[in-house]
Amino acid sequence: MDVLFKENNIFYNILCILITENEKLFDRSDARLYWKTVYHMFLILHHCYVVSIGASLNIDLDHPEIRKLKKFRVAYLTGWNFSFQTMFLGLALLHDMLRWLDKHESKIGRKVKYFRDVIFNGLVFPFTCFVTGMFWCVYLIDRELVFPQVYDQIVPWWLNHCVHTNIFIVIAIETLLTRRRQPTDVKVERCLWVFVSVFYAVVYYSIYFFGGCWLYGVFGVMTWWQVCIYQACIWGSTWVFYNLNFFVNRMIHKEADSSPKTSTNGDLESRETTFQNTSKVSGVATVSKNKDVELNAKDGMNENGKTNAAYLNENNDENGKEWTSIGKDGQLDKSGTNFKRNQSSL
Repeated sequence: MDVLFKENNIFYNILCILITENEKLFDRSDARLYWKTVYHMFLILHHCYVVSIGASLNIDLDHPEIRKLKKFRVAYLTGWNFSFQTMFLGLALLHDMLRWLDKHESKIGRKVKYFRDVIFNGLVFPFTCFVTGMFWCVYLIDRELVFPQVYDQIVPWWLNHCVHTNIFIVIAIETLLTRRRQPTDVKVERCLWVFVSVFYAVVYYSIYFFGGCWLYGVFGVMTWWQVCIYQACIWGSTWVFYNLNFFVNRMIHKEADSSPKTSTNGDLESRETTFQNTSKVSGVATVSKNKDVELNAKDGMNENGKTNAAYLNENNDENGKEWTSIGKDGQLDKSGTNFKRNQSSL
């Protein structure tokens, strides 16, 4: 009986240790980061697998459409968009790893987050919406104009959904998980959108003029004035999708309007001021990279445990705005109690 009791006691102690070591997974913010990391890791594996299967497809059938697919396989927008998503997911997973290591506020961490959000806003969201929407709309009207039936002999149905349907699920879940209520860098995002939109048009028009065939059959059934209108619709729709990204994000993440937290690139990040007292007079203020302000309130402490007003001003932070943190006569006991105040830049 004693042996059984000891074994149960040991098991109980081990269970307590495991719960204690992993208790931060039960914290709301860390749980969110945990699931984001799992999600991004799964998608990276998904995209790598799809790329490997696509590269190994046997496209040696003697058919005009198959020969065109083999010759211009790198020119299709579906492949371009899939590459944009893979690049974004790699940066997103890297940023998640940096957050687990508490390095996301370092120089490399801020760069990774910047490029992650710029690529998502300027490339991934607008072109994913366009590829999914345009492909399935034309497919339902006449699949021969966008995905001829002969493709079924070499492209499995599930692979078709991976590159034309799953890609939209990716950005839908990403929008739910991450707040991007405003552009990260408007000029860079719009330049990326303009460059890809114009350059891709040059690609498929060049294939027609120099290769003698349309990359997409839908252009072949149009007159030139209809092609011009259709091209304007392509550019206009991707521009609408770019702006729709932020509108949808604000609709989903409404609580961010009244939250005391603030963000630099759309993700909410708390700014916290910690006031600490010690027994000697010093008066030192330390500002960390993530704008957490730690003030050792030592100057002016009287025998009642009160400090004089402590002021900390920081101008022109990374958002280009001014903000001021003020601590007024904080009541400090002699045991070194910490007082925390959330600071936000509005």
